[in-house]
Formats: sequence, C-alpha cells, structure tokens
Amino acid sequence: MTNRRILTILAAAACAMGGLAFASVPFYRLFCSVTGYGGTIQRAEAAPSQTDASERWVTVSFDGNVAPGLAWDFAPMVKSLRVRLGDVAMVSYRARNRGSQSMVATTTFNVQPDKAGVYFDKLQCFCFTRQRLEPGQSVELPVQFYVDPAIAQDRQTDDVKAITLSYTLFAAKDDGPQTSGILEKRP
Repeated sequence: MTNRRILTILAAAACAMGGLAFASVPFYRLFCSVTGYGGTIQRAEAAPSQTDASERWVTVSFDGNVAPGLAWDFAPMVKSLRVRLGDVAMVSYRARNRGSQSMVATTTFNVQPDKAGVYFDKLQCFCFTRQRLEPGQSVELPVQFYVDPAIAQDRQTDDVKAITLSYTLFAAKDDGPQTSGILEKRP
C-alpha cells in the first residue's frame, strides 16, 4: 500500500469521525426523546381518552433547581400530586428574578426513575420556550401532563409508584425565542 493511499484512508476516517461527532448530539437527543432514555420526558399533542384511564395511581413529586449564575428563585408550588394514570394534571412553578437586570433562562428536565420517562407526557410546559423576567418580576409557570396508562402494561415498571419531575433553570446563552411565562410550543 502506498503512503498516498494510507493518507487518503486516514483523512477519510478522520472526516467520518468528525461528522459522527458533530451529529452525535442531535442523534442522542432524538434517541432519548423517542425512547425516554435517561428519564427524558415525552411531548404529547393530546391527552388520552378517558376510556384509556387506569385505576392505577402514582405520586408525582416536583423539584426545581437553579444553576449558578442565574439570580432567580424557582420552586414548585406543590411538592407532590397523586394522579391516576391517563388523567391530565396541571401544576405550576414560581420563578422570580432577584437580579438587577433582565435575564433569560432555559430549562433542562427529566423524570426519575429513568424507566418512567417514556410514559411521562407533557401537553404544555414552560420548558418548551425560554423565559425572560425583568428585575423583580415573578411569574407562575404551568406544566400540564399525564402519565401514560401504558405504563401499567410494562412489567418493568410494576414497581413505579412514585415519579419525580425535576427542572433546572440555566441562564440562556442568547436571547432566542422566549416568553414571559406564556406557554408557546417551539416550532
């Protein structure tokens, strides 16, 4: 094999690895959203019909965190809620900008245990958009969700009696699409 051919093969391999590295984040996000891997929550357009509701109940606990660098208070307005599988529930978080300047926040979220993520469906959520708060401004940020009744048929989730929905707010790196506590879905 000639040096030129080896160099061509190595350059092609390097380009392929670079392309895979570049595409890995979007592919990972897609994988997580489809499978619920790592507690990734599902996004639903509509709730199941009432005939799909189950007699099984779960307790959903709520957690709110703020990353360093964001001068906001952020917490759920209720600590937990008992919900019947398939029933739509709504809770709110309260956010307040303690800082002296307008700030935009973005959210990450997950559920625990991880295996419940594929069955936790959000219909509306403040987490679908960035939030801008002026100094001293306080807003209620609602989340509308349901736990898919299909969780009752999954034998691997027989032990799931409680689910924790956790959010962490971060300072947004730019002023992309945002709302002031109004729910809008990202395109």
